[in-house]
Amino acid sequence: MSEGAAQNAPAPSSAPATKTSGGNNAYHNFHNDFLHIQDPNERRRLALAEIDKAPFGWYHVRACVVAGVGFFTDSYDIFVVSLLNVMLGIVYFQDAKGKLPQSSDNAIKLATSAGTVVGQLGFGYLADVVGRKKMYGLELIVIIFATVGQALSSGSPSVDVVGLIIFWRVLLGVGIGGDYPLSSIITSEFATTKWRGAMMGAVFAQQGIGQLTGAFVMLFLTLGFKQALSESPGIESCDGWCAVAVDKMWRALVGFGAVPASIALYYRLTIPETPRYTFDIARDVEKANEDVKAYMSGRSEGQPDDVARVQNRVAAQEQMQVPKASWSDFIRHYSIPKNGLLLFGTAGSWFLLDVAFYGVSLNNAAILETIGYSTTGAHSTYDFLYKTAIGNLIIVLAGAVPGYWVSVATLDTLGRKPIQMGGFIILTILFIVWGFAYNVISGQAKLAIFVLAQFFFNFGPNMTTFIIPGEVFPTRYRSTSHGISAASGKIGSIIGQGAIATLRFREGGTWLNHVLQIYALFMLLGIVTTIFVPETKRKTLEELSGEDQPLPYAPRSGSGSENQDKRPDSM
Repeated sequence: MSEGAAQNAPAPSSAPATKTSGGNNAYHNFHNDFLHIQDPNERRRLALAEIDKAPFGWYHVRACVVAGVGFFTDSYDIFVVSLLNVMLGIVYFQDAKGKLPQSSDNAIKLATSAGTVVGQLGFGYLADVVGRKKMYGLELIVIIFATVGQALSSGSPSVDVVGLIIFWRVLLGVGIGGDYPLSSIITSEFATTKWRGAMMGAVFAQQGIGQLTGAFVMLFLTLGFKQALSESPGIESCDGWCAVAVDKMWRALVGFGAVPASIALYYRLTIPETPRYTFDIARDVEKANEDVKAYMSGRSEGQPDDVARVQNRVAAQEQMQVPKASWSDFIRHYSIPKNGLLLFGTAGSWFLLDVAFYGVSLNNAAILETIGYSTTGAHSTYDFLYKTAIGNLIIVLAGAVPGYWVSVATLDTLGRKPIQMGGFIILTILFIVWGFAYNVISGQAKLAIFVLAQFFFNFGPNMTTFIIPGEVFPTRYRSTSHGISAASGKIGSIIGQGAIATLRFREGGTWLNHVLQIYALFMLLGIVTTIFVPETKRKTLEELSGEDQPLPYAPRSGSGSENQDKRPDSM
């Protein structure tokens, strides 16, 4: 080569992409392999295929931990309410023998669910409009703020403490509600296809760990204040030093929920946007590439070349074959029977499940008394609270926690639909036996049925109703649709707690068997709604939502949902 030719030779445009170890190998060639491809649809298809086939790595573990800590906090805050109400009664209602009035008890429990409905719908919609990253962490800030406010609440002549607790728990519910669609969607969109079920299941299983931690914190607080609590012969006479101790206990119990949330906040605020959102909704091909590399390396976001980013974004806006999100497209999408029935299946299953799940789980104290673990014979306030804490530990350890982790181990082998269908069938049988044989079976038999019910709630529809809505809907409406499904569940929980569960007090508290029979009916209907839910095991999100891309340079045949929404065969 002559000297002049050497001088005129073009310089390399950029250094080769850095190769890294582990799961990052699935991504290191994206820039070099796909840069020459001009069609953004083909670049999207190839890039998402690489994501789906990536081997399981530490970055997947990190995603599960960041999402899971938030869910741990959500569960802790939701399920300590039964313990909170016991202590509020002791401190503020000595004139009612240390027990919270039933109306106040129900109002505090329902407040969180009411706020959760708002959060699930609002955050679910906003995550599809402004992005997952921009909303992730915001809901955790709401949770922290509401938790601290709740722990510092105090009554006054003009404001009752119960009213303040209700206010803060509604706000807390808004934050908790936002965590449902965001944690599910972010985990599913970052997950590898092979282990997506286990990853999403591990996030949701933190609900059991949150319940368990709540019971342990209650136990440790009770042991810590043993001397003060032992001076009172019973909750109806807990005053002075005893009342001050219980007042400190409920504030510490509630306030502890802000600790794990604060730890997780930084990591949520710095997680990159999901590639699927950046491809399909933002239509920013270069940014999606850089965000993938940032996620694998632990950085908050990618730094794409600005010129290439603008050029490719303009091309993507014109050429991308995934329909743009809009209200008209949303209505058109779900007016197609197969899509509408899918949303009915996910939302209906979650609604029916939560009627029974929360109706039972948030009334553990009543269940414990019924199955023979009564606190009525307690000889002191310490004895009463100790038995309450131990009883909750028994319930969670015996059934709930094992059920969650058996689900995690089997979601990607047995599949989601068989677990959900089998769970509803077994729960129907358990509630029928429990309800119709209630007056003839022993306390030990009732305890066994209760533990089995807790196990099959969680190795069953409580797990799968969270996972499936995060997989089956198109990217542009995935978070909104998950929010609708989750909100349906919380509406069911409001009915289960506010209407059905309260029936147990009819006729002197002899109606619990009829309440259980009603729960059996809801579990039976859950079998029907599960029919409309597809199996999602080992399928990509694009296959499930009907967004798998055509071959490169295929002629466009329209942009409506009718041309894109192909459903999997297994309905």
